[in-house]
This record gives sequence, C-alpha cells and structure tokens, in this order.
Amino acid sequence: MVIVTHNGKFHADDAWACAVLAILHPDAQLVRTRDPALIEAADFAVDVGGIWDPATGRFDHHQKGFDGARQSGVPYASAGLVWRTYGQRCVAAVAEAHTGQALPDDTAREIAYAIDADIVQYLDLADVGAAKSAPGGYGLSAVIAGFNPNWLDEERLGYGAPAEAYRLEQFRRAMALLTDVLVNAVKYRVGALLAVAQVRQSKVLEGGKLLFVKNAALPWTQLVRKEMPKVLFVISHSLSEQRYLLHTVPMSPDSFDARADLPAPWAGLRDAELAAVTGVPDATFCHNGRFIAAAKSYDGALALASLALADVAGS
Repeated sequence: MVIVTHNGKFHADDAWACAVLAILHPDAQLVRTRDPALIEAADFAVDVGGIWDPATGRFDHHQKGFDGARQSGVPYASAGLVWRTYGQRCVAAVAEAHTGQALPDDTAREIAYAIDADIVQYLDLADVGAAKSAPGGYGLSAVIAGFNPNWLDEERLGYGAPAEAYRLEQFRRAMALLTDVLVNAVKYRVGALLAVAQVRQSKVLEGGKLLFVKNAALPWTQLVRKEMPKVLFVISHSLSEQRYLLHTVPMSPDSFDARADLPAPWAGLRDAELAAVTGVPDATFCHNGRFIAAAKSYDGALALASLALADVAGS
C-alpha cells in the first residue's frame, strides 16, 4: 500500500489527509513526490495528480474545473475530500482502538460530520485561501505550516537529499500532531455520548435546582443546558483531586454568563477566608469570576449550594 502526496512545502490539508489514511492503513508507505509515474502507481494520491476519484484513491482539488464543495458551500481541499470518503471509517477505527467502543455506523457518521464542522472544514478554508482557521497566527493550519523548513534550515541542509529527508521527517511530525488532534476529538465525542445516560441519572436536589454528578470528569454542561432548565448549580466530585466542586450552569458554550452566579462576597476567597464568610468549615476556594467553588466534602459543597440558592432567591 502506497500513499503519495506532493513534495516541497506542505499544508495542514495534505497532512491531515495522509494522517487519516495512515490510521486506516498503518503499514502503508508514504511517498512525497510529483513524479507522474509514481503518482499513477500509488494506491492513494493526495493533493497531487489532478484527479478527484475516491473509487481509485485520487484526492486532488487543484485541477481546472474542480468545484467540489460541502452542502454549506465550504469548498473541499484534500483534507475534506479524504474525510468525506473515509471519515466515518476513521472515527470507528479510532474509537475501537482508543476507547474500546464499537460504534454503530450512524454514530460514527454523526461524529465524523461533527469533526468536519469543527476542524476539517477550517483546514480546507485555510488551504484555498477563503479564511483563516483561527484569529491570529496560531490556528491549526498555521501551526502545521510552521513544521515546514524555513530558509535557515535550507541553507544549513542544502537543497538535495538531506533537505528532502528533513522535510519528510517534518511532514511526519505534522501528521503525528494532527493524528493526536483527531484521536482527542473522537475520544471527547465518544466520552460525551457515553456520559449522557449517567448525567441524566444524576441525583436532583433542592426541587430540581441542584444536580449532583458523581464524577467531575463527566461532560455534563451541554446536556444540563438543553434538558434541565431548572438546574441553577451542579455539584460534582473530583475523583483526581478528592474534593467537591460547585459549578454554575453557563448560558451558552461561548460565554461565562450563567443562569445564576455564586454569591458576590465569595469572589476570590480561599480556605479560612471563605470558611469565615460562608460558615462552611471545609470550603476551600471560590473563583473570582464566581462560576466555581470547592469544598473538601460533599456536605460542605451541599452547604455552599444551599447558600448560593438562598442568595439567588433573595436577590
């Protein structure tokens, strides 16, 4: 099995595409070339060759007349072309290898769509010059571009075999980084799906205004926002830190604005100061932003929650 992509300067779209194919074909040989004979003989040709034909493993977008685009209108580069064909299979393979979960086809497809929306389309947009992947100079596409040798590297290495070997090594490093990004994206989403049932079954207290989640690592925020409109605060048990956390419920994923804030006098206090203000002996911390506080025990966190609810009721 041979995967071919172009030599010379690389971008995030070709590195992502090759990383996806390498996950599915870990023993494949990677060749970076523009030699037409090598491209034609390869099992996969990524970002080179002038052909888009998934049936024959061809994933280029540079040819005249190419007009491939998502339903949203976002154009495809090689990252999106490969992900469109192999994203579902790649998600299923990563989930099996890294979470032990055999995903149903529809679930793998749903996660693949989400990763395209959150990551892949921005690699394509950056590659075709339609948009930056993030404000500033350190979006994912810019980070991957930084793996290319600069002129100092080329002066040091020359322009022959040593330079090509170094560029190939850097391309593999870029692939490895993007593989980690992909794996983490799949693990997060599989974990979120598996957490849904546990969060739904969590204990509801104080007339539905307080929720107790037994493991602070469970991603509860989105589900509470969507399905539990009465919940104002959440207590969770941090197993790694052996303490109990009291959280506010954010109004949206992009804001610290909450359904209700923790009491203003708690802001920025720790240990004895917080204990004195709250009357809770094992209270240890309240963030200055008043969106999280902590106590050493469940009873302590519950007492803090009761005080916070009383403050909301009295305001």
